Amino acid sequence: MTEARQGEQSTRSESAGEAKQGPDIPGRNGPSWWMEATIWTERMVSALGNGVKGGKWFSLVDKVYRPTTLEAAWRKVARNKGSAGVDGQGIDRFAVQAGRYLAELQQHLEAGSYWPAAVKRVEIPKGDGRTRPLGIPTVKDRIVQTALKMVLEPIFEAQFRPGSYGFRPGRGCKDALREVDRLLKEGRCFVVDADLKSYFDTIPHDRLMDRVAASISDGRILGLIQGFLRQDILKEMERWRPTAGTPQGAVISPLLANIYLHPLDALMEESGYRMVRYADDFVILCQTEGEAQAALRQVTAWVTANGLTLHPDKTRIGDCRQPDQGFAFLGYRFEAGHRFVRQKSRKAIRDKVRAKTRRSRGASLERIIDDLNPVLKGWFGYFKHAVRSEFRSLDGFIRRRLRAILRKQDKRPGFGGAPTDHQRWPNAFFAAHGLFTLAAAHQQARHPR
Repeated sequence: MTEARQGEQSTRSESAGEAKQGPDIPGRNGPSWWMEATIWTERMVSALGNGVKGGKWFSLVDKVYRPTTLEAAWRKVARNKGSAGVDGQGIDRFAVQAGRYLAELQQHLEAGSYWPAAVKRVEIPKGDGRTRPLGIPTVKDRIVQTALKMVLEPIFEAQFRPGSYGFRPGRGCKDALREVDRLLKEGRCFVVDADLKSYFDTIPHDRLMDRVAASISDGRILGLIQGFLRQDILKEMERWRPTAGTPQGAVISPLLANIYLHPLDALMEESGYRMVRYADDFVILCQTEGEAQAALRQVTAWVTANGLTLHPDKTRIGDCRQPDQGFAFLGYRFEAGHRFVRQKSRKAIRDKVRAKTRRSRGASLERIIDDLNPVLKGWFGYFKHAVRSEFRSLDGFIRRRLRAILRKQDKRPGFGGAPTDHQRWPNAFFAAHGLFTLAAAHQQARHPR
């Protein structure tokens, strides 16, 4: 799980059942606030709740290539920025002639002659020495995928279950963590901590398309999705076509990944289990060890039958009330009745602090603190429910790094941990210079005035 995903902010929390209710139009209050108004008219929103003939949606492709849809999609892509794909065209270059490019896209989509370009493959460091593959589509392909997502997402959102939180409108990591916390307080302390091995790379294309086709009968829409699944991947001088998986980095990928796991969500719900899932990361919280074992057997059978694999070393059952049987979820570690910061997340924030507090950095203390504070505030905003010791420890680490910089600027060797350094630059010194103090923020959050 990336730090970006762990830090995702959530402003609303509607269930899939609530999403069926309407007909609210985007721009107004209501469950459909996030839908694109130029696509999802009042009549179409009503159809989500009332159902459509045969349970399938027809004639959707015209809504994808509609000029207003492509313009809205382009605005979203431009806001997200991102790197250039294999054609070398970035956001700024596209913006210069956006009108012409969008008109060309519209013509190709309407004529059925559009086909996505290859995806540029890059390797992103994970922080543990390994890398994660990331695909970068061209700007044009990102626009088409965004338009496709705006058309399709409401249809599947009306089906998704409340226990699914990842990459869904108005839902996020914090909502998932609140639900885990609620279930633990109910006494569901026996936890199935499961990990799908290389999930995004192993989703079977044929079965995924069957699940999409169960709700979508527009052949051209299905053809577009198939085209994105079969996009060539280009890495330096290598080029190949994937036979499974959804392209990581693609706009449409998270929606497709949720569609594939939706039957598992439904199965767990129908079986009476409390599963909380964020994309491919999920836990099942049970009241007894026997219930947890039965849940794991059922999950294992479903995963195997659907062409996926549970990671043998990362899937386990534990009683999280015990010190050594806790579980990690979305950056936190739940153990012995407390929330800790997961070791991987702890290392990530320290690495960020190290990058901004190198002793050779020639900037003033004020400038360094100005660089640090947004990072620390963002981190605290997500991890503020951790135990107090996490914040004291990180505060001490940060101040040692700053004292080492001040020593070097005084042309004195050392790492900022000597007693004389604490006397010369006490904690209050850094607070007076505006350093965001995590322990103080935690105290304030627990006991607001």
